[in-house]
Amino acid sequence: MCGIIGIFGTRAVSDRLVEGLRRLEYRGYDSAGVCTVHDDVLDRRRAEGKLDNLARVLAESPLPGDVGIAHTRWATHGGPTTNNAHPHATGEVAIVHNGIIENFKSLREELAAQGRVFESQTDSEVVAHLISAQVEAGVDPVEAVRTSLKRLRGAFALAILFRSRPDLLIGARLGSPLVVGYGDDETYLGSDALALAPLTQRIAYLEEGDWVVISRDGTQIYDGQDQPVERPVTVSGITGALIDKGNHRHFMLKEIYEQPIVVAQTLNSYLRPLDGRVSLPVPDFDLSTIRRVTIVACGTSYYAGMVAKYWIERFARVPVEIDVASEFRYRAPVMEEGGLALFVSQSGETADTLAALRHAREGGQKIAVVVNVPTSTMAREADLLLPTHAGPEIGVASTKAFTCQLAVLAALAANLARAKGRLSAEEERRIVRHLTEAPAAINAALAYNDRIEQMAGAISQARDVLYLGRGPDYPLALEGALKLKEISYIHAEGYAAGEMKHGPIALIDEHVPVIVLAPSGPLFEKTVSNMQEVQARGGKVVLISDYDGIQEAGDDCLATVTMPKVHPLIAPIVYAIPVQLLAYHVAVAKGTDVDQPRNLAKSVTVE
Repeated sequence: MCGIIGIFGTRAVSDRLVEGLRRLEYRGYDSAGVCTVHDDVLDRRRAEGKLDNLARVLAESPLPGDVGIAHTRWATHGGPTTNNAHPHATGEVAIVHNGIIENFKSLREELAAQGRVFESQTDSEVVAHLISAQVEAGVDPVEAVRTSLKRLRGAFALAILFRSRPDLLIGARLGSPLVVGYGDDETYLGSDALALAPLTQRIAYLEEGDWVVISRDGTQIYDGQDQPVERPVTVSGITGALIDKGNHRHFMLKEIYEQPIVVAQTLNSYLRPLDGRVSLPVPDFDLSTIRRVTIVACGTSYYAGMVAKYWIERFARVPVEIDVASEFRYRAPVMEEGGLALFVSQSGETADTLAALRHAREGGQKIAVVVNVPTSTMAREADLLLPTHAGPEIGVASTKAFTCQLAVLAALAANLARAKGRLSAEEERRIVRHLTEAPAAINAALAYNDRIEQMAGAISQARDVLYLGRGPDYPLALEGALKLKEISYIHAEGYAAGEMKHGPIALIDEHVPVIVLAPSGPLFEKTVSNMQEVQARGGKVVLISDYDGIQEAGDDCLATVTMPKVHPLIAPIVYAIPVQLLAYHVAVAKGTDVDQPRNLAKSVTVE
């Protein structure tokens, strides 16, 4: 997910633009650039790779100007080269873009036929040329933007500069977030409030189709019909301290260690321990009428949804279907009357998930969302908003957002069960009690960090790793494998433990470590039986279980990790910790970029 920042300032902006980009590094990127307008020119500096490369370019060739735009790019159209890096510019117009211009080929052909020359392979550059062609023909820049926006199909957030109007900065959004920040005598554009936190906390969120004109005369927002509108200004509450690694080597490790606090914060907003009740925000529909739940998400959020399927069907006895968001619309899903479509997303802006949400809305479904950004597009379009309280998550590999999602989904399952008459008051009290135990159990799990670090060296030598789990621990196996792939680049797969003998066991030899997630309980014996099948074929097993489980089945394992003994309801929340720590320490042992793994973005805002 590319990052955008723009400053309409009263003093030099280039250093502040780069600082804003550093706050957007968590989104993932492979090139970066800055452009300012000064002395009747649009002046750019761009670089491949990390922001330190751009900083060196700027140190060698400083960039004056008090109005500017900047960008971190995650490559979609065209490779991560300097020519493809943003900002893109003509002699008259410079732009930065997050999103995708779906009709860029036809626009590019049209503009090339007019004699316009392109220097990049990107879809974004056509926006600069489309606007520039009109400005060069004498059209006022604001009018040129207005008419050009009507010709773009796809998803975009844009910030636009003009050589002939150094007193002008224009932003626009459609399907990709953009915020306006209000400071003292300065105005800002950003992909999110986090980018603007050092500059201002007074934020207005542009709505779908909005565009904004910033000038010395003030700031005016227009809606998709080009009518002047006002958007509420809120105080973001985001501070610079939230993106400090503190004493930790990486943001990912810091965020793993934040989980006892943020899970507690999240649960505190949904549980009433004194009453033994689960309390959700009141939706504008009756939960008791829900006949079916469809969960839609991507990546780690999808695995959180898989765990929720177990919980909802067990407690509420409501059938649950779960879909990968990128596939949901394309299989003509059956959406029955009385259905609840539940969307899970850390950012609330994930393109696939947002498109699926709108498809479900058209299908007559009630919409619930679990998001970490309560001002996000999904949050604003929901009938039932269920925010997590994880705080900004900087590491690309999701950790604390995942466990907070699980906490919210457990509360939703219990609340739905009560609404359906499937949960007695005493059963609800027990669920509340177990959920309130989760933060302390997470903290206890973190105590095994050193043990996990010690065994990570052996795992880091593997080319392939398998993860096994049963029941709600099966999605945890998938999540563990995903984490290892994401940040260590080791091929890993997660399987339901009982599926091993249906094919994957053919992969087992002494070179393939197998990570087994098996808390003691009703599924333990079956999981251990599958684990022993692996050991009988020379497989090297790492068993993650509680003390009772380790005592019963820990012999002949390559390594064991002893977790606190917890109720099965919260086991997925607690067992997320060792799989996160294992992936982290293996990646550190391999020397990979933990917080910004290659080819990945924090949030995917294009399909």
